[in-house]
Order: sequence, then C-alpha cells, then structure tokens
Amino acid sequence: MDDGKLLNLIMLCIPLSLVSFGGGQTIIASLQHQTVDVQHMLTGARFTDLYAISRAAPGPGTMIVSLIGWEVSGLWGAALATLAIFLPSSLLICAVGSYWQHHRGRPWAVAVERGLAPVAVGLIFAGAFAVGRSAQFSALEITTALVAGTVLLRTSIGPYPLLAAAGALYLLLSKIGLL
Repeated sequence: MDDGKLLNLIMLCIPLSLVSFGGGQTIIASLQHQTVDVQHMLTGARFTDLYAISRAAPGPGTMIVSLIGWEVSGLWGAALATLAIFLPSSLLICAVGSYWQHHRGRPWAVAVERGLAPVAVGLIFAGAFAVGRSAQFSALEITTALVAGTVLLRTSIGPYPLLAAAGALYLLLSKIGLL
C-alpha cells in the first residue's frame, strides 16, 4: 500500500468532484494528466485499460477513480477514492439544489446553464483526446474512429453493427498479416 499516492489521489479527486458538472467524462483529461503525467501513479497504457473497464461497466463515468484507487492501494484505495470523487459534489448538490430549483427560470440561471453546456462538451472532448493520447493510437485506429463517428452522425446505423464491422475488419487484417 502506498499511502502517499493514495493521499495524493484523494486530494486530486476532491476538487475534480466539485467541477465535474456535465458528468464524469468532463474530468477524464485532468485525471489522466495528474495520475499519469504528474504523479506517475499509472502508465498511459494502464490508464487507458482502466478507462475502458470503467466505460464497459454499468455506472457513472467517474467509476474509473475507484479502479485507480484499487490499483494504487487495494480495497481501501478504491473505497476512499470513490468517496473522494462522489461525496463533495453530492454535498454541494444537496446544498445548492433547492436554491437552484427555486431560481431555475430566471434569466441569470438560464444564462449560466447555457454557458456551462459548451464548457462541459469541451471537457468531454478533452477527455477523449487525453485517453487517445495515452492509448497511442495508430493511424488505422484514428481512421477507424473518424469513420465510425461520421457513420454514426450521418446515417441511422447504430453502434453495434459498427462494432461488429470494425471487429471483422480488424480480424481480417490480422489474418492476412497487416496488423
């Protein structure tokens, strides 16, 4: 158990919890930068693995913090990191929620909501970029992601047929020795 790394993770999660408006995806870029580049808790590849596991599992996007806590300090690390990411924002929402609901239709509240929406979207894109950078995608993988995104935006094809098609393509490329 590395108590110093666990304490650093907790101290990282508390402020991230308070700025995670727009969902857990909004903090992924900062979380990746701090845990991989600054504090060296994880390698870029390991962060990407944990990110993939957290996205495949049901639950909020911030569950990656539990996995990082587990990696750093086992069961106690997972429990404390989970509390550090969920408790501060939950307390803030409880404290501010009724006030916000009471003033929700006011012009200043509408302006705040409209202003925060693009910030949340930008943070989500930053998180996707950070995970992609950690994964060190090849040109083929970047092309696959761009084509899949374009198909999803421009057609009515759902994600599952795209996953099957990409899997089949990669299997074929692997069988003929191009991967």
